[in-house]
Amino acid sequence: MLISELNWMQVEEYLKSDDRCILPTGSTEQHAYLSLSVDTILSARLAKEAGEIAGLPVYPALPYGLAQQWTAFPGTVTLRIQTYLALIRDVLDSIRRAGFRRILLVNGHGGNAPAQGMLREWTMDNPDTTVKWHNWYNAPRTWAKVMEIDPVCSHASWMENYPWTRLPDLPLPTEPKPVTDLDALMRLSPEKTRQVLGDGNMGGSYQRSDDEMLAIWRVAVDETLALLAGGWD
Repeated sequence: MLISELNWMQVEEYLKSDDRCILPTGSTEQHAYLSLSVDTILSARLAKEAGEIAGLPVYPALPYGLAQQWTAFPGTVTLRIQTYLALIRDVLDSIRRAGFRRILLVNGHGGNAPAQGMLREWTMDNPDTTVKWHNWYNAPRTWAKVMEIDPVCSHASWMENYPWTRLPDLPLPTEPKPVTDLDALMRLSPEKTRQVLGDGNMGGSYQRSDDEMLAIWRVAVDETLALLAGGWD
């Protein structure tokens, strides 16, 4: 159930029997031929599907994150690290204040990793609350399924091309793109990053079959449900 479809009295009633909720986080950044909102679309949809099955409240996805490397691509939005950490802390403080004590943070963007480290500090200050950080796209079972289908994948490649992240009637390149040297890429300015990557795909095919993508998605939903069900102590 989505928080946006509940009122405060319904949330208060829910908290009488359960204290779990889900917070999706994403980013607004270039994804080659895919939507700029790929990371947010995926984390929000995964949280919604898992929340519906588990009967848990799902907060609106945070659409902005840390995307400094993509700022030379128009449409990308990034926050400063200190801004993002403060944002996550304030949101968690509010969720805890409402009465939630078990929070699954479903993250859809690798660049948001600094917040994962901050969670240790936050839980030290709030020992009555448990927060799980779930990078859903490279969680063990989901990543194993990705590797089973095609081990050559990266940012803006086929592994992020779901029916709900691709843009309609937009042709995609048919040939795989050579894998980028990630270590070298990390040392480049945003402008040089754009020069090196061109369209923004960091390597691999641009699309695979929807059957394969939905197979990955089913694993991701199941893996998320397992995190919601146990391991909170």
